[in-house]
Formats: sequence, C-alpha cells, structure tokens
Amino acid sequence: MPRAIGIASGVATHAIFAVTVYFLFQFLHAPQAASGPLWIDAALALQFCLPHSLLLHPRVRSRIEPFIGAAFYGLFFCVITCLHLLLIFRFWQSSPQMVWQFEGRGGLLIEACFYGSWLALIYSLWLTGLGYQTGLTPWLYWVRGEKAPRRDFQPRGAYRWLRHPVYLSFLGLIWFHPTLTADKLVLVAIWTPYIFIGSMLKDYRLRFYLKDRYRDYEARVAGYPGVWFGPLGRVPREQARDFSTPSGLQQGEGLGPLPAAN
Repeated sequence: MPRAIGIASGVATHAIFAVTVYFLFQFLHAPQAASGPLWIDAALALQFCLPHSLLLHPRVRSRIEPFIGAAFYGLFFCVITCLHLLLIFRFWQSSPQMVWQFEGRGGLLIEACFYGSWLALIYSLWLTGLGYQTGLTPWLYWVRGEKAPRRDFQPRGAYRWLRHPVYLSFLGLIWFHPTLTADKLVLVAIWTPYIFIGSMLKDYRLRFYLKDRYRDYEARVAGYPGVWFGPLGRVPREQARDFSTPSGLQQGEGLGPLPAAN
C-alpha cells in the first residue's frame, strides 16, 4: 500500500471511531427522534452481529488479510464495525411504549451504573490493549516501518477474576437505563444473547491461537461472575475445543483484534 494512503487510512479510521463512540453514547443514553415499527430496529440490531463475528473468525481473517495486509486488518475491522453501528444510529425507530421508568434514588442509581459501565469498558479495553481493538497499534508499527510484536497473554486486573470483563461492561451499557422503551427492549433482547454467544466465540478463538495456555486459564477463571458451569464457566481442559486450523493460517500465530463489544 502506498505510504500516503496507508497513513490517511489510519487517521480516517480513528476519526470515524471517535465519531462512532460519541454517537454510541448518545444512542444508548438518550431517546431517539424518529418513530416507526419495531421490526426495523430488530433488523438493525441483527445486521451488526453477523459481520462483527465473521470478521473475527480465523478462517475469514486468513482469506482477507493477504489482500489488505496484517497491519491494516485491525483498521478494516474497526471501520466495518463503526459503519454498522452508524447504520443503527441513523435508522433506529423510537417507541413511546414504556417498559420501565425509575425516578428518584432508583433512577440515579441506575444512571450511575450506566456511567460506571463506561468506565469499566474503558478499563477492560485498556487491560487488553486499546490500540489493538481499533487497529491503532499494528498501524503505528507499520508507520514506523517496524514489524508488530506478537501479542502476549498475561491476565491482569479484572482478567484475573473473569474472562470477559469487556462483554460484561457492554451488558451494563444496554441494561442500565432509568427509562427503558420498547425499542430499546428490542436491542436488549437481541444483543444480550449475542454478547454471550460472542463470549463463547472469543473463547474458541483464543484457544485456537493460544492453545494450552488459554485452556489452563479457562480451567481456573470463569467467564462471568457467579457462572461455574457450561461454556462460560470454568471449562475443564479436556472439554475445551477450538476452531479447526484454516488453510493458510498456522496455529499459534499472533493474535488479531479482539471484539469492542471487543
């Protein structure tokens, strides 16, 4: 890729990312202006899920990466994620139907939990390397003309107690609202199971890349607080399976970008 185009793509990607984060906060925190049928909201919520998971699959990545370069795959993933979110923000339909409404101290408590979930999300992303979530770190190495080092796996902070603090934080973002309308209930109903499915897919990916190191980690640490069984609990090593090795991608290669709602 010509250097000028490569540099411009990194700058543009992170400008889009900043705009998307701003609108994400507004979308989750404030009611929407447009009003329409809830099936549109369901379709918008679902259209985010499939490409987000597919682009993280090792087989899909191994087929796309040769065309755009390893240093730019994180940027590509970030842009696609942002575009799908921006579609949601643009076309989401509101509903006047109230599901719940908390006022007074209860409302203030839920509001505090919403802001606390944002802080927890930033903290969790920082622990895993925020620059890898947006593609910034591999791109910066490319700008400097250096090869990006292989990502290390050293559970620290919240990751010593649960495997998926990022996903747990995002659950807080969609659940903690003093006022919940029917349209936002559609989002909660679709994205809550998707977050749990995404957590299991992440476990599969990390077993594929890290092998026994991640299996040992899964056997010690549950995916979520209070979950002690099933694929999101503590998983015995002999039960932990990963994706089959795709053509063109060797087991044990360096990790790619992790999901934002990695």
